Amino acid sequence: MSISMYTASVPVYEQFLTALAGVLKKAEAHCAAKKIDPSVLVTARLYPDMFALARQVQIATDHAKGSVARLAGVEVPSFADTEATFEELQARIAKTLDYVKGFKPAQIDGSDDKDIVLEMRTSKLELKGADYLTRFALPNFFFHVTTAYAILRHAGVEIGKRDFMGGK
Repeated sequence: MSISMYTASVPVYEQFLTALAGVLKKAEAHCAAKKIDPSVLVTARLYPDMFALARQVQIATDHAKGSVARLAGVEVPSFADTEATFEELQARIAKTLDYVKGFKPAQIDGSDDKDIVLEMRTSKLELKGADYLTRFALPNFFFHVTTAYAILRHAGVEIGKRDFMGGK
């Protein structure tokens, strides 16, 4: 039994972006309860050479919106990477969710063999749609969502696997 490209993308992004918004909400409440300046967590990173929480959220949303757009054959929307507060990060997630949920199965299904070409910093990545989604877009999305979760958990925010997975 095969799975549709839509089913492998849009509902997954919806679940985990919603969960990420929930994790950020708990982080904001943690800051209020512990009297921590929220910017401390928004700029926190796991290691000095890793991106901060805000950038992890930005990149996760970029992979979600970018992959569905590419698979559907439409231009990828550009979001400015200026978020510096929990409120702004929540707004970016909400905007991404609205965008992703706007796609219908007919727009994405059948993109398994679609040629996807990404211009990287120093090279060009050429993949078929199914490989692009399963071997590039989803792994990158999950890397950044997981890293955002790990930053907050490491900072003492009381979150667990159920928070990461969301309400499903």
